[in-house]
Amino acid sequence: MTSPAIQRWAAFTDDPSGGNPAGVVLDADALSAVDMQRVAADVGYAETAFISGRGRRRGIRYFSPVAEVPFCGHATVASAVALAQTLGDGVFVFDATVGPIEITTTSSAGGRHAEFTSVEPWVRPLDERRLDAVLALIGCARDDLDPRHPPRLVFAGNAHPLVVFRDREVFDGFRFDAGDARRLMDDAGWPATIIVLREAGGGVWESRNIFPVGSIVEDPATGAAAAATGAYLRHTGAVSTPGSVRIEQGRHVGRAGTLHVRIPARGGITVSGAAVRID
Repeated sequence: MTSPAIQRWAAFTDDPSGGNPAGVVLDADALSAVDMQRVAADVGYAETAFISGRGRRRGIRYFSPVAEVPFCGHATVASAVALAQTLGDGVFVFDATVGPIEITTTSSAGGRHAEFTSVEPWVRPLDERRLDAVLALIGCARDDLDPRHPPRLVFAGNAHPLVVFRDREVFDGFRFDAGDARRLMDDAGWPATIIVLREAGGGVWESRNIFPVGSIVEDPATGAAAAATGAYLRHTGAVSTPGSVRIEQGRHVGRAGTLHVRIPARGGITVSGAAVRID
């Protein structure tokens, strides 16, 4: 395999040391799935995106260091901003495993931003046994949950279990074993992250996303999870629709990022943020 050109970006931030790092390979037509997996493992980020085709509509595949994933929001944002550097701002369409993803880039004095709308989401009850397993993993009890926001299993491209904590101290202080988390997620068939939220007030939510892959334990800024969170907030009536929220994520792992989420009355959830080149 000829080594592909790999770009490294940080998404949902304007600071190369913040947000969520993503690898981007813009000319992946000749790469097999085995090649892509090898590259993603070498890059070591939560996900690397592989782009195929030409023009403003292209194929996209996402690989973590250990497996292919159906959808990755931060790598989608990074890929669109990377393409906009040469093709200019505007609308792009990525044909992903979960379906076509439309994403729009814009530029301002503060840099370049991208906005995507998720596939049609769904929200379901979280199995009681799985909920207890999640709480046991992070050393918490049901009394720590916010009674206003019930646990759910949420999909907006990937299936995520989602729990909301009542107290900031519990939210900030929980710990978990990465190996135990990986076994739980594999057993449950959860390909992405476990979402843990806290309502900060004023339309702001804090998020922590458990995601043990390779050397990564906790994901710093997760676009797919932000879309799932928007779907959850709509489904449970926690926000009026149409509406919007801001999600702050990553301070617990030293890579703070900001995700802006627009929540329509129906349909996909829109997530936007900045992206900046790391190298």
